[in-house]
Amino acid sequence: MLGHESLGRVLEAPATGDLGPGDLVVGIVRQPDPEPCLSCAAGEWDMCHNGRYTEHGIKQLHGFLRERYRIGPGHVVKLDPALKRTGVVLEPTSVVAKAWDHIERIAARTVWDSKIVLVVGAGPIGLLAALLAVQRGLEVHVLDRVTSGPKPALVADLGATYHTGTLAEAVGRADVIVECTGVEELVLDAIAKAAPDGIVCLTGVSSAGRTITIDRGALNRELVLDNAVVFGTVNANRRHYQAAAAALAKADPGWLERLITRRVLLDRWPDALQRQPDDVKAVIELPA
Repeated sequence: MLGHESLGRVLEAPATGDLGPGDLVVGIVRQPDPEPCLSCAAGEWDMCHNGRYTEHGIKQLHGFLRERYRIGPGHVVKLDPALKRTGVVLEPTSVVAKAWDHIERIAARTVWDSKIVLVVGAGPIGLLAALLAVQRGLEVHVLDRVTSGPKPALVADLGATYHTGTLAEAVGRADVIVECTGVEELVLDAIAKAAPDGIVCLTGVSSAGRTITIDRGALNRELVLDNAVVFGTVNANRRHYQAAAAALAKADPGWLERLITRRVLLDRWPDALQRQPDDVKAVIELPA
């Protein structure tokens, strides 16, 4: 069963705890492995060491594209009721909440005053990464190839700057770069755009089967001499879901509504998988 992103209401809950019927919740995608590694045992299942974790809708567990499902209360996150139409973006927001958590941990290695952030890619992950950067009071630039549709306005309405063209033309060297496309050339260009002591976070997954030639020595010199850090991130744990819920709760509701560009009823779910020219985020709605 598909669907690793979700939004629903509680039908039944244990008498103890903070969940009750009618509460708005999102299911956490990843579950720890049956014999937890150190990370899974500590609730950091997004950093699983042995790869025996499971994931709803992705790896060995049914997804949330069901009218009803049962899940433990420790693996759902309660949302602000105001997010009843937009809380479905909590899961992708949790991914960038984790990215920013790790960026800030890395930044603590030195005296660091980050000002300029470059987000590469204005899909849902990129736009949400920009949202969390703006909420941190940073100067945010977003690069994407499209010149029309909703993306430029969504970026502008965050108070960020939208760029098209090449990454080299977008902005001077950035303190933080969040790469959200997985396009191999852009990944390498992003590393080259990092300022001294800069941090590059990779959230996109590159396609298999392509090879590109790089000057490995030059890459090594740039990373070493600039004290640069390049790291990858995927998935999220409960702490990141909670941080994402807090970020969405203080975001502009109208902006979040515009992030969801299409809503498709369950009986027409294949339509949601057919990308339209102005799509940012399409969601499938189940009967109430």
